[in-house]
Amino acid sequence: MEKYSILVGLLIASSFSFIKAYRDGLLENIDFPGSDITFLYSPSVEHCQRLCTEHHSCLFFTFIRPDWTRDNRHFYWYKCHLKFSWNIPRTPIVEKKTGVTSGFALKTKQTQEFPTTCQQQLFPNTDIPGSNIEKLKSVSPEHCQVLCSANPQCTYFSFSSDDFSCYLKNNQRVLTAKPKKGTTSGIPARFCQLDDNWVKQLYQGVDFRGSDFEKELMDDAELCQRKCDEDATCQFFTYVDQTFSDSAYWRRCYLKRVITMPAPPRVNKLHNAVSGFNLRNCQGVFV
Repeated sequence: MEKYSILVGLLIASSFSFIKAYRDGLLENIDFPGSDITFLYSPSVEHCQRLCTEHHSCLFFTFIRPDWTRDNRHFYWYKCHLKFSWNIPRTPIVEKKTGVTSGFALKTKQTQEFPTTCQQQLFPNTDIPGSNIEKLKSVSPEHCQVLCSANPQCTYFSFSSDDFSCYLKNNQRVLTAKPKKGTTSGIPARFCQLDDNWVKQLYQGVDFRGSDFEKELMDDAELCQRKCDEDATCQFFTYVDQTFSDSAYWRRCYLKRVITMPAPPRVNKLHNAVSGFNLRNCQGVFV
């Protein structure tokens, strides 16, 4: 009985520790290196966490405490590094393939919602070479523009229709464009509402390979898209029709998803650093 009481006490204590950790979201002597949006000076880690919570793109942060002793560079003190990771679905592999149709759940969210509609910000048959910060896969120039708009470091982009490559770029001083067939370039839209027709379209002859979590037999791609939209966890899909080379795959509807929760690219131990996450999704969870 005594052992049982001790065990219950430990479980209760650990649960309170978990709740406090979730509420605070603070990890002592932990660094989340990379993925910086910007840094600000902050008087405390709690203030740094608040800055991250109020910054629209910040998902996690690292704060350098005033008792930093790693070296004598005092300008590190009180630095609050705001950081970013992808919180919208990204299709990891996009390729041309006969007999398949791919698309997105109609519930797919873009970046933020604004009352003002964006004007045309795409430049067909135009490349902006250089200054690449990341290469992703996207199914259209409009999809690539959404990815650029979601990344706070992206100042413009170029999309290649030949291999579905979306090049996110950062250069706030120079933008040099040149003609290039099959490439569409543009700038992000962060203060107006982008057209969402690209989400509603079905992309014939395009495969979103991988990221499957379920498959079902369906009669057509429209029903597959409806199934994806009704499933709370589905973000995009690929449907195999009867023109596909292998009949064993006919009528298969593959539902797909990727991780969109905040995920630091690396986690390191670092004395006198404190890291954590914004509180946007935690406030009000615990009493």
